Amino acid sequence: MPILVFLLDTSASMNQRTYLGTTYLDVAKGAVEVFMKLRARDPASRGDRYMLVTFDDPPYGVKAGWKENHATFMCELKNLQASGLTTLGHALRTAFDLLNLNRLVSGIDNYGMGRNPFFLEPSVIITITDGNKLTHSSGVPDELHLPLNSPLAGSELTKEPFRWDQRLFALVLRLPGATAPENEQLGSVASDESAITQMCEVTGGRSYCVRTQRMLNQCLESLVQKVQSGVVLNFEKTGPDPPLICDDLNRPASSFGPQPWHSCHKLIYVRPNPKTGVPVGHWPLPESFWPDQNSPTLPPRSAHPVVRFSCADCEPMVIDKLPFDKYELEPSPLTQFILERKSPHMCWQVFVNSSGKQSDLGQPFGYLKASTTLTCVNLFVMPYNYPVLLPLLDDLFKVHKLKPNLKWRQAFEMYLNTMPPYYLLPLKKALRMMGAPNLIADTMDCGLSYSVISYLKKLSQQAKIESDRLIVSVGKKAPQETSIKVKNHSSSLSLAHLRDFKQLLHGITGEGPLRLCDINFKEFSGFQVALLNKAIKPQSYRNAYDIPRRNLLDQLTRMRSNLLRTSLKLIRGQDEDYLHSIPVAQMGNYQEFLKMMPSPLREIDPDQPKRLHTFGNPFKQDKKGMMIDEADEFVAGPQSKKRGISGDSSSGVTLKRRRSMSPLLRRPHVPPGNSNHVAPGKSLAGVQQNLLKPIPQHKGERKKNFCQHRDSSLSDQKKLRGFKTF
Repeated sequence: MPILVFLLDTSASMNQRTYLGTTYLDVAKGAVEVFMKLRARDPASRGDRYMLVTFDDPPYGVKAGWKENHATFMCELKNLQASGLTTLGHALRTAFDLLNLNRLVSGIDNYGMGRNPFFLEPSVIITITDGNKLTHSSGVPDELHLPLNSPLAGSELTKEPFRWDQRLFALVLRLPGATAPENEQLGSVASDESAITQMCEVTGGRSYCVRTQRMLNQCLESLVQKVQSGVVLNFEKTGPDPPLICDDLNRPASSFGPQPWHSCHKLIYVRPNPKTGVPVGHWPLPESFWPDQNSPTLPPRSAHPVVRFSCADCEPMVIDKLPFDKYELEPSPLTQFILERKSPHMCWQVFVNSSGKQSDLGQPFGYLKASTTLTCVNLFVMPYNYPVLLPLLDDLFKVHKLKPNLKWRQAFEMYLNTMPPYYLLPLKKALRMMGAPNLIADTMDCGLSYSVISYLKKLSQQAKIESDRLIVSVGKKAPQETSIKVKNHSSSLSLAHLRDFKQLLHGITGEGPLRLCDINFKEFSGFQVALLNKAIKPQSYRNAYDIPRRNLLDQLTRMRSNLLRTSLKLIRGQDEDYLHSIPVAQMGNYQEFLKMMPSPLREIDPDQPKRLHTFGNPFKQDKKGMMIDEADEFVAGPQSKKRGISGDSSSGVTLKRRRSMSPLLRRPHVPPGNSNHVAPGKSLAGVQQNLLKPIPQHKGERKKNFCQHRDSSLSDQKKLRGFKTF
């Protein structure tokens, strides 16, 4: 399930116009929509999750997070406005913290227990910016700095703010404003020279320098292809180079000195299972330290593990029924060099420094090998120190027939002592699959101390609380500025020390050494920081001397708000109706209005049932359970068949209304000539006795009587529908 995070630049410089007639922010919004349409062509995009982050101050920069649906994402994207600073470093940190918060809850990083490539949340962060100078409230920095003091708990366990399955890509908009470029270059898009380019390369991504609309569409198609499930590794060569291979011209393919394939920072693809859609694996990558049960803390790990490969050719090892993991490497100078050697039957072993108990380089945990068809290079992950384990398992099945002797058990125990303890659980599972489940005792521990395990559990609980708090804060707007914001400085001056008006202006704007909160108001009681007085209508004074003395501070506050644009409700001072006008694009935005509404009050008496009738008598009872079919039958004397005449009082039978019975339960119609015919003078008891007598009828007579009974029942129902009750 890939996670796609769009980080949009909402600084004021995004309002500049391009040769297309739209602003940079409009181009960024359109790029997001085009990317989503291109991504929707892939059937694997059904599980994608989209998030939206801006350059606003945290926590207001997260517009769509983990719980927001697609409709909320599109609504927030449509309503973005460019009115801030270019705080790229803080925005990137907000995006990484948003992704890492869920990782602490799920424990997917598996700290201290090995790195599992098949436990991943592939994330792609797409930043769209104009590439201008970085600005901050404290100044204009020359380089991009990510704050390392994150408030997120557990961030100290990883040196970098990102993880190995999170990559950063940047679309740097360089569209001209006057005319379109004449000579548009086709082919690959070059990287940009802004500060974000280095950050993209560190995470395994890249940047694009976009100069035309056609180039933007090309970059979006390339980004869609970059959405892959995998993790980034650092491959570094150790030991001497392999023997030189010469081509037909006897020209060496490699020379002395550092080569590009010696160090590569590339992705390995983790393919999901086609049946379940989830990646499946068995063996982790070893940690860069030996776990100690007496250590109260864990050493911080790097985001991308450093995998060292030895160029000594050796034959690949594998035995029957032993599971292994196979990952394909992203095309790089390393894969190109291995494929040019044309040795599909040879492999290079891989190591992790300080993973062993005694050796600095550690023991091999897998190997790099070219495919048989020489189309790609694969990383095979095996058990730790597999050259020792595989011969032991081969002897166990072929020589000892699952009944090992003492010598074999001693060799196996020696191997277990040199293996990191977190490999015990996957090794038990593999031996169980192979048919030897009782070789490892259950008393062996994973290697982590009790304090470390308790700390990891506490981190998960704290992250769950922080995640709930972040989910609630998503979509909220920053409070609007209604008064003068004054910076805090260490010096303290009173108004009596002010020399001129320029010093006063510096004190109000916060640029000078004076701050208003340190002013001694007792020495000058008439000075105060005024709020906007809504009773005073905005006016455009041409002469400063026309402003009354009592309105000076209020007018100064309005002028500052109008000049610096510190509030969304701008004060123009030209038109009184401007305060009540909003753009047409904002007229249908009810989401912000609903967020500002207070929660409804509870009912006074929650046990009281709601009114079922809003019109007419409010005390009218609900008679849904008393509804009577309009084809009811009436049981009365023979005179009741006449319309509007009640039953005869002498007969003792009163008019009675009852529910309609099922046709199967009604008595059959008896012809007038039958002995069971009810005479006018007979009682009901006699009628019941006559009904209990058997009626001798032949087959043909029963069919004829049934048809007559059906026709008479239909006629009686038609008569009863026309009968009116009073």
